[in-house]
Amino acid sequence: MPCVNHMVLPMITAIVEFPLPQPMSLEDAKAAFQGTAAKYLRMPGLVRKVYFRSEDGTKVGGIYLWKTKQDALAVYTDDWRAFVRSRYGTEPTLTFLDCPVVVDNVSNEIFVE
Repeated sequence: MPCVNHMVLPMITAIVEFPLPQPMSLEDAKAAFQGTAAKYLRMPGLVRKVYFRSEDGTKVGGIYLWKTKQDALAVYTDDWRAFVRSRYGTEPTLTFLDCPVVVDNVSNEIFVE
């Protein structure tokens, strides 16, 4: 039976997407993602980040689970947008989603806001 925990803070999901000027292979995407992954370790407020690439390689991005929207906004700055533009040649889009319930199958827990 899963353990139900009540979160102290509401969690926010941010989906960052950027269409690519040219399709990116899975191998190239993996290399690009590995090149930035370490900077997200122990980042304040970040619970988890998942990198993604569309199956056709025309879109890449990240799905982030943050403790608060303020934590996320501290990262998604003008400098961050400039980095994305320089690295991928495109402007990122950013969507925020409320996460009132989170199921974690690794820890066998359900988190409820």
